[in-house]
Amino acid sequence: MRLNDLPSAEAVIAEKLKDPAFRAEWERTAVARAVALRVIEYRAQHGISQTELARRLGMKQPAVARLEAGEHNPSFETLSRLSSTLGIEFHIAVTPKGVAL
Repeated sequence: MRLNDLPSAEAVIAEKLKDPAFRAEWERTAVARAVALRVIEYRAQHGISQTELARRLGMKQPAVARLEAGEHNPSFETLSRLSSTLGIEFHIAVTPKGVAL
């Protein structure tokens, strides 16, 4: 199989989203994934390790790894810590359809 024959990530996700259980979990972790991407982006832009980021945030490295995994929604306290320490803005919308970042 050639690399060009492989489906794109978007195509794989679109197919998985047809499963109601997968869709529910995908929607439940939407905020967690958005935060994870922003934290990973910050580390990459600043060339720092998870350990260094954890030190700056007053956390332990495994906590940063959990944030970057994007599987669990962070607390408002964690979002506040990320924002105030790193200068990252988070805009959260709470609506009848759910929570979005």
